[in-house]
Amino acid sequence: MILQRATLALRSPLGTPLAGDTLFGQICHAVIDAAGAAEVSRLLDGYTAGQPWLVVSDGFPHGFLPRPTLPPLAQSKPEERKAAKGRRWIPLAAAALPLAELLAAAVNDETAYGRGQAPAHASAQHNTLNRLTGTTGVGEFAPYAMPQIFHAGEQKIDLWCVLDESRCDAALLRGLLATIGATGYGRDASIGLGKFDVESLESAVAPTPTIPAAHWTLAPCAPQGQGFDGERSFWRVLTRFGRHGGALALSTNPFKNPVLLAAAGAVLVPKGDFAPRLFVGQGLAGVSKAEPATVHQGYAPALPLQLETAP
Repeated sequence: MILQRATLALRSPLGTPLAGDTLFGQICHAVIDAAGAAEVSRLLDGYTAGQPWLVVSDGFPHGFLPRPTLPPLAQSKPEERKAAKGRRWIPLAAAALPLAELLAAAVNDETAYGRGQAPAHASAQHNTLNRLTGTTGVGEFAPYAMPQIFHAGEQKIDLWCVLDESRCDAALLRGLLATIGATGYGRDASIGLGKFDVESLESAVAPTPTIPAAHWTLAPCAPQGQGFDGERSFWRVLTRFGRHGGALALSTNPFKNPVLLAAAGAVLVPKGDFAPRLFVGQGLAGVSKAEPATVHQGYAPALPLQLETAP
């Protein structure tokens, strides 16, 4: 397994936030479109047994990582806790520092996304025309609003990917990402949302803190039963209400079963000695009644995190 970092340049607003598990599902559909269902079955062999062919992170502002999920300091003042909550990005250059120094380097959206422009969440109006009258109307033909995420022009986004080169090389992964970028990622791709270019896909090296003690996750994951100390680990609970893509999106039951995950930025401390890992979590099956072979990415790329200052 190797660690890669892709840099994307956004070309349109997003209908769906760049989430690792959602993007992984769309990559699998891109494989089916390009090479057929047999190829994605080959790639997914062993997926629920701790052998993923690909693990994809959430999308982060270029050069930054998500702030580790940790409880606020009891001695800090309410206004200090509120300000710290807004500084949710860690510069990549600070990722190997001890925890206190790493958190002190955290910045807000305006700084991380550059040019003082944080992503804007706004609603866009949509119309459905009645083909008999050529106009909108009431009921299913009434105008409606849908949320979109607007970034600055050509905003740079980082994706961290763990790849099994024996099953898929980096060139193929770049091609799959480029295909998704051209056709659109997530909701409303058919009307122009979710477009991006792949500017680069390069080998990456995980930060090397002096005394690593925890895994710092970069995507939603399912850490249960993986040997982590629940009393010393911290995470934010995330519920995924997924739905199928491709042909199953048009079926009578396009919805998947809800999945409970630990959101990106989780701090997972092993019960025993720390050993670096490129990813943590597990592949999830049984998430769909419509297609029993469906899996969900419960893995996340992981970086080592130093919790204390070296003596």
